[in-house]
Amino acid sequence: MQNTNESAFETVIETHLLENGYKPVNKNSYDKTRVIFPQKVLDFIQTTQPREWAKLEALHAEHTSEQVLGDLCKWMDTYGALTTLRHGFKCYGRTLYIAYFKAAHTMNPELEANYAANCLGITRQLQYSARGNQSLDLTISLNGVPIATLEIKNPLTNQTVEHAKKQYKQDRDPREILFEFKRRALVHFAVDTELVFMATRLAGNATYFLPFNKGWEGGAGNPPDRNGRTYRTAYLWEEVLQRDSLLDLLARYIHLQVEEKLTDEGRKVKKETMIFPRYHQMEAVRSLVNATQSDGIGNNYLIEHSAGSGKSNTIAWLAHRLASLHSAENSRVFDSVIVITDRLVLDKQLQDTIYQFEHKRGVVLKIDDNSRQLAEALENGVPIVITTLQKFPFVSRQLMKMAEERGEAGGGILPTRRFAVIIDEAHSSQGGESATDLKEVLGGESLVEEAQRRATEEGEEKLVELYRSMAKRGRQDNLSFFAFTATPKHKTLKVFGKNGTPFHRYTMRQAIEEGFILDVLKNYTTYATYFKLVQASGDDPQVERKNAAKALARFLRLHPHNIAQKTEIMVEHFYAVTRHKIGGHSKAMVVTGSRLEAVRYKVSFDDYIKAKGYAIKSLVAFSGTVNDDKIPNKSYTEEGMNEGIKEKELPEKFNTPEYHVLLVAEKYQTGFDQPLLHTMYVDKRLAGIQAVQTLSRLNRIHPLKEDTFVLDFVNDREEIRTAFKMYFEGAEIGEEVDPAHMYRLQNELDVSGIYMPEEIERFCMVYFKPKQRQSPADHEAINASLDPAVSRFTVFLRDNEEEAELWRGRLQSFRNLYNFLSQVIPYQDSDLEKLYVFLRHLSPKLPLRHSGPRYNFDDEIRLEYYRLQKISEGSINLREGYAQALDGPTEVGTGVVREDPMVLSRLIDLINERFGTDFNQADQLFFDQLIETAIRDESIIKAAEVNPEDKFILVFQNLLQSLFVERMDQNEDIFARFMNDSAFQKLVTKWLASEAYDKLRGIKKYQ
Repeated sequence: MQNTNESAFETVIETHLLENGYKPVNKNSYDKTRVIFPQKVLDFIQTTQPREWAKLEALHAEHTSEQVLGDLCKWMDTYGALTTLRHGFKCYGRTLYIAYFKAAHTMNPELEANYAANCLGITRQLQYSARGNQSLDLTISLNGVPIATLEIKNPLTNQTVEHAKKQYKQDRDPREILFEFKRRALVHFAVDTELVFMATRLAGNATYFLPFNKGWEGGAGNPPDRNGRTYRTAYLWEEVLQRDSLLDLLARYIHLQVEEKLTDEGRKVKKETMIFPRYHQMEAVRSLVNATQSDGIGNNYLIEHSAGSGKSNTIAWLAHRLASLHSAENSRVFDSVIVITDRLVLDKQLQDTIYQFEHKRGVVLKIDDNSRQLAEALENGVPIVITTLQKFPFVSRQLMKMAEERGEAGGGILPTRRFAVIIDEAHSSQGGESATDLKEVLGGESLVEEAQRRATEEGEEKLVELYRSMAKRGRQDNLSFFAFTATPKHKTLKVFGKNGTPFHRYTMRQAIEEGFILDVLKNYTTYATYFKLVQASGDDPQVERKNAAKALARFLRLHPHNIAQKTEIMVEHFYAVTRHKIGGHSKAMVVTGSRLEAVRYKVSFDDYIKAKGYAIKSLVAFSGTVNDDKIPNKSYTEEGMNEGIKEKELPEKFNTPEYHVLLVAEKYQTGFDQPLLHTMYVDKRLAGIQAVQTLSRLNRIHPLKEDTFVLDFVNDREEIRTAFKMYFEGAEIGEEVDPAHMYRLQNELDVSGIYMPEEIERFCMVYFKPKQRQSPADHEAINASLDPAVSRFTVFLRDNEEEAELWRGRLQSFRNLYNFLSQVIPYQDSDLEKLYVFLRHLSPKLPLRHSGPRYNFDDEIRLEYYRLQKISEGSINLREGYAQALDGPTEVGTGVVREDPMVLSRLIDLINERFGTDFNQADQLFFDQLIETAIRDESIIKAAEVNPEDKFILVFQNLLQSLFVERMDQNEDIFARFMNDSAFQKLVTKWLASEAYDKLRGIKKYQ
């Protein structure tokens, strides 16, 4: 039937484009040698540039057309079609343009007319080759220059997008000028009724097609049309290839990315990639621009884009669009765009990308010197400024100095300007005073005027700076924030999201299903450690449980046998399995729990590798200097252990074939992109965002990388699943924070008597002095106003440590709540601001509690029994179950529990016996705390009052699961046994429920 074949599908696409601004271009008018439609080229130049044409015609007469076409093709062959379309070409000293793009404003009628003259043409079944009769389904040209090709397939005739991709790979010779990289067509689409893929470089079977799909239900693919009228892929021709859209993509999105990379063999090569935005990138940027134009300035937008989403390019495109954005009245919407990032790579990428759009330097300035450089950039209105958050606290001081140097009074404040602030990794950039310092600096004069008005209304004219401090925390009319993150926290969603949801989302699930990142949980193996410690000395001293338990855990983790056994497992696995992956170029990372562990693992790795004669080399990454008490007067540094490799050189060195394993302690667990990283060996507790960020170091793709592998000595599979599930299909905001908590905390802090109201007032009168009146003596006065509270707390801590620590916990909770809530609720309460600032400065002056004795059992304990056993392997499935929501900050304090003394031998028995199949008395120490916590829970108390014991256990077991998760650090092995061994879990739950029930009912069965 005619209406089900491929030709009918082509006709639908062609008809839509022709009805919406495209022009038909006859396939017979195609010049197979020049690879253009010559007459369309000449028509456009003669129409839009008659004066230039006339001057060339005066030189070349009837040969003008040949000269122009010849120079155009030579220029495209040399510089590429994209550069030529954007910036024109030279013909006998004259610059001719082969396309005009929409200006940011409408003040130039000639530019508007030239833009309207662009001819987007469509040609069906173009026979493109001089060597044969092969044809393309659809070819799109701009003013006679082919810019895009489409191969159309129809599933109704058993032809899918996979057949289109195969056709491009096997039937399209990449040496043909039309397909040769950069010279003519810039993008090639493989299309059927369900899916779209695109490639910007044809390379035979090595051609890499990227998905160009909208996503559906959190994953890959495309949604069906809601009205049931058209194809799932209709967005391609109705939206993306629409006339203004395609011209916009050519003008402001497509760019040539040039990178210097090391090959897998270690050679430096220059790699060129034509970047065409993926659908979610294009949609995000355009949606943000449209929202800015419709909503105005002063709004926050959260972009939750997974790793592998191409965030650097998305930020570059957004920064450029916002910097050049004009209002309907033809005025610039933003004076400057500020990009907040710690990534060095983003600077060069932004510079190079925007140079291709603007063809001029100076649009982007990276602040790599000091805060004065930032102050000057803000004063001078540099269009795009790249900086870190940490420089903003010092900008006001620099602005003041610069004003004094110019002889101006009352400096230190920027004129009120309009700023767009793009934040890279929002969850790490939203809290603390640096974020509010940014708002204060960029708030400019309007922030000061608002503060003066409020201070006058409240009769506090001397405290204008206090009201400025309050105002800077909330939203400001001259600032728009665009916050990017893959792993938002509750605060991120609340501060930057709209009603707790992101403005735009590209999920981890979609990124995995579309092949932009790998599923790092697909091959996940866990080990458990079984051991027995015995006393080596005859002494049996009294010890404090908690600190002694920590010391024993440290003893085991650093024990040479423990490290040697794990080293053997890791090295042998790497040698037998990992080193053969990714074409023999794969690498591994070892995540250790401390700097000393990293040092000892490095020594152990090198010794084992040398003894075995394996061709494996390791590097280690840790900060500072580490002293090992096992070797007196011996210290270690990263550079020393890496044979002179400097810290900045380490990532590049690790990328070479010479090195294979990187051992890390608190480094390279975020922001480290190494596609050759295949395996991770984990010997550190991980949870929540840290688990996601650390394990995600493995997810980068490589043409030869098929899978990843995790070997985990410490963590539980279910906890890892929970952490990843939270972000797999997009994070959801959980329980809201009740502002009443903050006022209750304020009252509890006030009535304690640690500080007096007059001390807060005295502190604030000095702290909030106008900057011009501040002097070095203020430092003395500030400390003097804090010292009475410090003295009272010192006495409190000495007399009642538990209560003092609860008070300290309330102080911190108040600070956290106010810092958060003041960003989302426009508080008008100056008392809260005064207390917050006072407590923020009081907190670091308060003495710390005595942490109890520190034990070293190296000479008193020996390891008698040790066994490592694999307990699970295989995929951790994220597609099942429900994700936990992200809860906000709470008002809970940090109490201290003083342990009763016990004999050391009893604690050792607890450690040795807790892995038995039967419950035993030694485990009581860990479980006592669980019981004591459980019986203070209101729901448990009520359940015990109204239920028999068999019903009570149903309520108790839910709470017990949570308590185990909260205390996993205190007893990791019992936690793992409880979560993985159902028989053990059932026995423990029943026993603890009975114990708690009896305590609550006043029965003491156990003495």
